[in-house]
Amino acid sequence: MATSTFSAARARVDALASEAGFSATRVASAHAPWEHGDRLSEAIDKGHHGTMAWMETTLERRRHPTAMWAQAKSAIIVGVNYGPDRDPLEALKRTSSGTISVYAQGDDYHDIIKKRLKAFAGALHRDLSCEVKVFVDTAPLMEKPLAARAGLGWQGKHTNLVSRAFGSWLFLGCVLLDIEIEPDAPEVDHCGSCTACLDICPTGAFPAPYQLDARRCISYLTIEHDGSIPIEFRAAMGNRIYGCDDCLAVCPWNKFASTAKEAKLQARSELQSPDLSFLAGLDDTAFRQLFAKNPVKRIGLARFLRNVAIAIGNSGDVGLIDSVRNLMFHDRPMVRGAAIWAMRQLLDDREFAALAHAQRQLESDINVVAEWDERL
Repeated sequence: MATSTFSAARARVDALASEAGFSATRVASAHAPWEHGDRLSEAIDKGHHGTMAWMETTLERRRHPTAMWAQAKSAIIVGVNYGPDRDPLEALKRTSSGTISVYAQGDDYHDIIKKRLKAFAGALHRDLSCEVKVFVDTAPLMEKPLAARAGLGWQGKHTNLVSRAFGSWLFLGCVLLDIEIEPDAPEVDHCGSCTACLDICPTGAFPAPYQLDARRCISYLTIEHDGSIPIEFRAAMGNRIYGCDDCLAVCPWNKFASTAKEAKLQARSELQSPDLSFLAGLDDTAFRQLFAKNPVKRIGLARFLRNVAIAIGNSGDVGLIDSVRNLMFHDRPMVRGAAIWAMRQLLDDREFAALAHAQRQLESDINVVAEWDERL
């Protein structure tokens, strides 16, 4: 491709991305060598992916962009700003309310970004006469290393992308093309000696800078993990009922982030610090209504109520006892177990012993029986 045509194609990419509603756009080579596949293999060998077996089964496709599509030559990485209007860490102080990760306080970004990406990709196909493939983060494509290669930001010590323009608050999408587009220069790492994101993690989920052990991560535990939350992490969860923003929110680069509202995804007011007593009373219908078009709905009611019960246990609010008491009779053992733990945090020794005497003999699940026995 001639230099003038090469540059013209890049200019057209930027224009089309802006028209599609993206906050940032950068381009990287999709076929150049990189080391990130080996790094991912090392993390999986250490078991850092926890029960996310799909990361292991899709490892070969994740190793390199061309493993997803052999004809890929360029990768266009786009970002959508979802920076919050308030400090997410402040919500942790309202212990009788639940804290939902910033990214999940509005409509499901997968649906929003995929719609924009498809429109963008269609325009690229038409204007640049190329073949395209669209990826959001549900696909086995390592979009954060690609974004760093493209200069959109760098992967911080918390393993997430950090941007000088948007801090740690960017949703990413990718379009692979079978033509060469003028690439951007990679971004350099600007973390320096800062360890704020590592230091604030409630569960010590970072074994080293730039490494995440998902098995200790509250986002993994509240979203991906299906079953009882390990006891060692329950108190550290606080009132986090879906995800955790601590390592993102504390990043110093957020203070330089753009405050522009254009193309920014907006939070729903009812999902900002919702009352725990209200959430504990949700049935399946109410749960689906509250989280319609929202990512929280994907974890299902039982997993969500498990998280709510633990948050109630951490609240110190005895006024929530009746709310969590009802969860002791839920049909899913993991909800009953979490409710028992919460009751133990809110009742004194005598009250809990009396409750256990009345209820333990009615329990048939061995794991829930163990919750009673370990709490006594």
